[in-house]
Amino acid sequence: MEIERINDTTIKFYITYNDIERRGFDKEEIWYSRERGEELFFEMMNEVSDQEKFEMNGPLWVQVHALEKGLEVIVTRGQMNDGNVKLEIPLEEDAEENVDKNIVDMLDQQFSGDEKENAVKDHTLSVVVGFDDFEDAIRLASAVDMDIHSSLYHFENTYFLFVTIDDMYTDEEQDNMLSRILEYGYESDITIHRIQEYGNTILEENALATIKNNFS
Repeated sequence: MEIERINDTTIKFYITYNDIERRGFDKEEIWYSRERGEELFFEMMNEVSDQEKFEMNGPLWVQVHALEKGLEVIVTRGQMNDGNVKLEIPLEEDAEENVDKNIVDMLDQQFSGDEKENAVKDHTLSVVVGFDDFEDAIRLASAVDMDIHSSLYHFENTYFLFVTIDDMYTDEEQDNMLSRILEYGYESDITIHRIQEYGNTILEENALATIKNNFS
């Protein structure tokens, strides 16, 4: 996947249909299955975020151009100013003709109406943490005492913990909590959507507390 940083709030990336298929997606289903299209989109955005440090905070404006051999996606992040969202969208002259309405509508629904307002206000932090060995998950559960949401999954011979830290904590507190968690595991590039669909759910809720009670 090719990634180009346009400015501080806009990123552009290109992915071929062959690359899409290598990621486990069918070319046709991403156009007509909202769930699969969203899964691919967020998987790509996680990769973009890791490489370019492009945060997905607040509302996003998405353009998807269907090209002969792949997709060109332009994502612009809204900027907050006194509680108002400002979008600086770089439009090409023929952008309206090139944007595919099906996939744009599908993705745009993620950030429209009430959901867009909630996205601006929501400062929760969600991360997929992988473990080289289940013993590391046990060590984590025994060492930390955090009021966070946690679920445990098994996918491709690896245990994954999906943690969500509420916005009751400040950004600094969230970062400190995440740093403590990552002392025992690593932040995974695999999306929670893929893990939930193709992996096995071990503990759907209160995973850390359950592991601590049963293995410590």
